[in-house]
Amino acid sequence: MDQTPVHDHHNPDLLALIPADSSVIVEVGCSSGALAREFKKINPHCRYIGVEVEPNYAKLAQRYCDSVYELDIESVDEPLLKGELACDCWIFGDSLEHLKNPWGLLEKIRKVIPAHGSIVACIPNAQHWSVQARLCCGEFRYERSGLMDKTHLRWFTRKTIFEMFNSAGFQIADGASRIFPEPDRDKYLPAIKALAACTGTDPEIAAEDALPIQYVIRATPT
Repeated sequence: MDQTPVHDHHNPDLLALIPADSSVIVEVGCSSGALAREFKKINPHCRYIGVEVEPNYAKLAQRYCDSVYELDIESVDEPLLKGELACDCWIFGDSLEHLKNPWGLLEKIRKVIPAHGSIVACIPNAQHWSVQARLCCGEFRYERSGLMDKTHLRWFTRKTIFEMFNSAGFQIADGASRIFPEPDRDKYLPAIKALAACTGTDPEIAAEDALPIQYVIRATPT
């Protein structure tokens, strides 16, 4: 199966949201294990479990994870979630959008996660100005990585991220927008505001939601 290219960099904004006192972590889509490497510097006593569907990536992650399961997380049943994958923190670093049914998986996790547990995730923003611009001119073309990654199965905006977690029995407790310098951005924002006004949406909120390329969130059980 074609996968997003592996790399050895971690997401510092995602790392900042992981509870430092986590005793057991499960990272779905652990890739090279870069995030595990960095978190182990903060909490070396944490048991860090990686889940990775790509065999070559799983081998790389073994360098930094305490254990790595080579499997499709959506095929996991409740006994495994309660047993070998029992943890107090789940991490989805740019992986929920690759799943067929992320809503269903979050519902399964909600049944087994402890009351003090959390889910930390990084999710691409389908409302990003560049995606809107591509749609406007029909240039919706998949790429090897990034927002238009051809392995993405699901698309989310700030609003639908909240809806997904709320419907599964979680609340967003913390989070941040990942916004980077993009020189061409400003010329598109007036058009985005105008389109929002036509639909009865707040133009300022629409423009603000078009800026992040990703959102990082920490969700807790309700």
